[in-house]
Amino acid sequence: MSYRLRLYVTGRTAHSQRAIRNLQEICENELRDRYQIEVIDVLENPRLAENEKIMATPTLVRQLPEPVRKIIGDLSDREQVLLGLDIVPTISEGGGRGGAK
Repeated sequence: MSYRLRLYVTGRTAHSQRAIRNLQEICENELRDRYQIEVIDVLENPRLAENEKIMATPTLVRQLPEPVRKIIGDLSDREQVLLGLDIVPTISEGGGRGGAK
């Protein structure tokens, strides 16, 4: 399964940069080569944000697989992001949760 993700941010603020880093780390650890990230700056492309009904940033939109899901915030709560994206976490060395659906 491939994931298409769109992250809406506002400028190059510390909050926006943290969200980008957190998303990249989660995708590398959990999705490996099965994802595509598009970062949209709402200051540069307000119409796209308006069309997607983005009210706050950062907002992550999972476009594929359907259904569309949205997560608001800097994505620092890894477990909440995985839950929001409906991703089963991989088993970590620390005995974390994981397994197949």
